[in-house]
Amino acid sequence: MKLTSMQLWALPLVLLAVLAGEGRTQSAQQEYTLTVNGQSGSAKVVQVNGHSYVDVDALARISNGSVAYQGSAITLTLPGGGGQAASAPAPAQPNNGFSKEFLQAGIEFMSQIREWRNTLLNAVANGYPLSDDLFAGYRGQAATSLRLAQVAANTQGDKSAGQLLTNEFSNMQSLTKKYLDKRANLEFIDPSSMSSDLVNQKILTCARSLAAMATSNQFLDDGSCH
Repeated sequence: MKLTSMQLWALPLVLLAVLAGEGRTQSAQQEYTLTVNGQSGSAKVVQVNGHSYVDVDALARISNGSVAYQGSAITLTLPGGGGQAASAPAPAQPNNGFSKEFLQAGIEFMSQIREWRNTLLNAVANGYPLSDDLFAGYRGQAATSLRLAQVAANTQGDKSAGQLLTNEFSNMQSLTKKYLDKRANLEFIDPSSMSSDLVNQKILTCARSLAAMATSNQFLDDGSCH
């Protein structure tokens, strides 16, 4: 699901064709006298490619019905409907797609991971002193973003990708601890060691895989984050 299509949910027109105008060419919005179950009133009708669409609020007013908006759903209730409401269906979310909230939280989480990793790489490459305090802020922010993503997980794609985010967080913690332990044990740390570190490479490969999923808005596990 792309984010641009979501904006269509709020349009004030419903896919309810009235006064079928076959053979007519596309025209601008016009005012018509509309009769519904013997009740008449004026309503604005838009003709597009030979089909006519009426404003849902006007239809409810003329028919003495009611209309309610809630999120992406429009519920139109007409008299004599036996309690059955006609609703505009919400766009289906692909099973492996991502919800908007999860995608935003996931992107924020990966941004925190990138800053955390870059700080560690820079410190090792330049021989800077390593301490847990140097990474505590990055770890805390990433943990918060991860929790927000887990809470926002709604689709199957969200939940599956959420596990990969957890794996990325765990790997980043392991990489940091590895070099903190080296420092604590007074071991020599080769400034170029990060380039051949397998955990570091796994973190980078996973980040690229997650970025590709976010771009396509589709979960696809290629094994990079395991």
